[in-house]
Amino acid sequence: MDRSFTLEIVRVTENAAISAAKLRGRGDEKSADQAAVDAMRTALNSIKMDGVVVIGEGERDEAPMLYIGEKVGTGNGPKLDIALDPLEGTTLCAKAMPNSLAVLAITEAGGMLNAPDTYMSKIAIGPGYQDGVVDLDASPSENIISLAKAKGVSPEEITVCILDRDRHASHIESSRRVGASVYLIPDGDVAGIIATTDPIETNIDMYMGIGGAPEGVLAAAALKCIGGQMQARLVINNSDEEIRAMKMGIDDLNKKYNLHELVSKDAIFSASGVTDGSMLSGVKFYENKIYVETLVMRSNSGTVRHIKTEYNNFK
Repeated sequence: MDRSFTLEIVRVTENAAISAAKLRGRGDEKSADQAAVDAMRTALNSIKMDGVVVIGEGERDEAPMLYIGEKVGTGNGPKLDIALDPLEGTTLCAKAMPNSLAVLAITEAGGMLNAPDTYMSKIAIGPGYQDGVVDLDASPSENIISLAKAKGVSPEEITVCILDRDRHASHIESSRRVGASVYLIPDGDVAGIIATTDPIETNIDMYMGIGGAPEGVLAAAALKCIGGQMQARLVINNSDEEIRAMKMGIDDLNKKYNLHELVSKDAIFSASGVTDGSMLSGVKFYENKIYVETLVMRSNSGTVRHIKTEYNNFK
């Protein structure tokens, strides 16, 4: 997975973002998602690799989504695991709200946790801190105080990103009680976690809360690239979810995963903006030109690149 391969991955998320952006603000989540899926699949299948989707949009019977277990690529080349969300924040795109993305992560085979389609409790911070600054089993207020101390600021200068759901009422109350600012997002917790990778730009120091498990693994790939920290635990609500997890090879349903257990091998992560957001601009259409912005990271080099691409006569 060298530099030229990284550019191939960028083209995948760019194509998905452009296709979704053509339906931005139309109120049609399914059509926007399908457009992104079709564009991402076509781009992936042009790459010389033997890839398999390990984090996707559902099971095999949910095709034509990019399903878990789907083979992508030409079939020739390195064996790779792929985590993807062709349109992270479908509602955000349909309503033309901020932070909708096309997202993709790739590792060598066996490099990512095969997370079931269940919920996951997560906490994440960006780079520059010693291990153990935050802990999934500590309270929100304890984690905020610990992070503030490590950062050398007061808790009032810490901003926490939380998905705006009723289940997070105690997280929000605990965070505000200690003085922290709470940044609530309506959807798209992958973008929320990614925001911690660059707190100077996004003003987001920490992400916490319960969201999708597949999205957690996808976001962990971004954190691995820049040296962030993350802990997570599956949230199993019924016997069907328990069976689903077991089928994915998970035998300890209460295990607390660290970042390097979620993503254990070198990763490439790419996210292209569909709508304008805190880290990336959305796709811009001007007559015969299209502009798209992408964040791409590689864990083996620690490289982070913001790429602004101009397409002429894009089809």
